[in-house]
Amino acid sequence: MNRLTIRRPDDWHVHLRDGAMLASVAPATARQFGRAIVMPNLSPPVTTAAAAAAYRTRILAAVPEGVSFMPLMTCYLVDHIDPEELAQGHGEGIFTAAKLYPAHATTGSAHGVTNVAHIYPALERMQAIGMPLLIHGEVTDNHVDIFDREAVFIERTLKGIVRDFPELRIVFEHITTAEAVDFVDAAGPNIAATITPQHLHINRNAMFAGGLRPHAYCLPVAKREKHRLALRKAATSGSGKYFLGTDSAPHAQSAKESACGCAGIYNAPFALESYLAVFEEEGAIDRFEGFASLNGPAFYRLPLNEGTVTLVREDHVVPDALEAGGQPIIPFHAGETLHWRMVE
Repeated sequence: MNRLTIRRPDDWHVHLRDGAMLASVAPATARQFGRAIVMPNLSPPVTTAAAAAAYRTRILAAVPEGVSFMPLMTCYLVDHIDPEELAQGHGEGIFTAAKLYPAHATTGSAHGVTNVAHIYPALERMQAIGMPLLIHGEVTDNHVDIFDREAVFIERTLKGIVRDFPELRIVFEHITTAEAVDFVDAAGPNIAATITPQHLHINRNAMFAGGLRPHAYCLPVAKREKHRLALRKAATSGSGKYFLGTDSAPHAQSAKESACGCAGIYNAPFALESYLAVFEEEGAIDRFEGFASLNGPAFYRLPLNEGTVTLVREDHVVPDALEAGGQPIIPFHAGETLHWRMVE
């Protein structure tokens, strides 16, 4: 197979930032995807429908003329969030979903939820109106090993949410462990998960190959090889519970290569090529369209995109650096050869 055409896909988890960075990175996502679930962890975070609507306007202004792209906005959950704010924003078509960040779990999560019990009234309202909950699934206790935080979150928090809100639709975002795969597989139809390209390609060794490698650092961090293999099996299985979510998270090179380097991998410019490499390696190209284009809309109860995208077999080297927000940024696969290219 040298040419693959699929229905236009969506990115169900992306960070587009704001300001000059937004203007630089939004076109890369809009080029490949028809829609994207946009994360709300700005500074200050997006906690109201008015803020989300204003952010959506800024995103659309950054999309090149003639490109069809729809940002799907999310609400950043904080302790004692007003359930009616969520319901009104969802009813007006502003909020597609709400995002749970445990406080201090990742970049821009300082305002996140300190105890999930604080947002139970909001979760009850979301369950009633069919509004999905998107979860960054990690505990943040200092005594819990960073490589165990996702597995501990499942046992300590996620199982309780599912038990207490059995009809709530939940997306376990950017899963990284075999434990997460086992949980999603065993759960009912209301539970799904996104998987990033980086967690399909790298394990935790990538952060320490010949020295500290900050451009392989993201949160949740990559785990052991057995977890990477479990994710690859899940993504390419054909199960409708798994779909594409890049977690593309751009940071300037200087912010990554610093005394306290930022977490995040910028993969948007070559996301489809990166994912397709995995599906080809796993002998599952025939299942790529489901993962990229069909499973996400089905879970979110949204129509499929019109139109298609085409990828051709063509070797090309990913640039060592790109420009974003007036600064160099290092993309995922920098300097590597990818064997598929999306054509216009």
